[in-house]
Amino acid sequence: MAKRGLFVGRFQPVHNGHIKALEFVFSQVDEVIIGIGSAQASHTLKNPFTTSERMEMLIRALNEAGVERRYYLIPLPDINFNAIWATYVVSMVPRFDVVFTGNSLVAQLFREKGYEVIVQPMFRKDILSATEIRRRMIEGEPWEELVPKSVAEFIKEIHGVERIKMLATNLEKNEKELQAPIRIPEF
Repeated sequence: MAKRGLFVGRFQPVHNGHIKALEFVFSQVDEVIIGIGSAQASHTLKNPFTTSERMEMLIRALNEAGVERRYYLIPLPDINFNAIWATYVVSMVPRFDVVFTGNSLVAQLFREKGYEVIVQPMFRKDILSATEIRRRMIEGEPWEELVPKSVAEFIKEIHGVERIKMLATNLEKNEKELQAPIRIPEF
């Protein structure tokens, strides 16, 4: 029977650190379940991309990296209930043998459920973080070298930088204020 691993991330966006971590995961198991965390969230500063956009980024990035192993992309909406989160994930994905994570809470929750947990190496966490990439997009700083080329191209195709900049301006609030009915004072 093939050994199958679980790797969960938000991938907002997919970056080179994710791909390095996944390459490590693929070197340890035959198949990988990639959980797309916060699947219900999109169009916010923390979660600007939709689940389908993140799936497309992963498919393109893994193809670019030459990954030919079997993997499954599974959306995982948040439940915000840590005590049962691991049980929830188990109910949402195919069977797996080992969990790969760099997150201490995720490691603890799966260990409590009896799963083997491997803490995968972190790669340049100082700059290879989705938070840093989104910050650079907002500030107009170079970000493309932090993501696979195919991901940078896809983000440009979907106007992702413009979306993130718009979200950073709080344009929705400004538009609502402009559209508020004019109150004429009574005399």
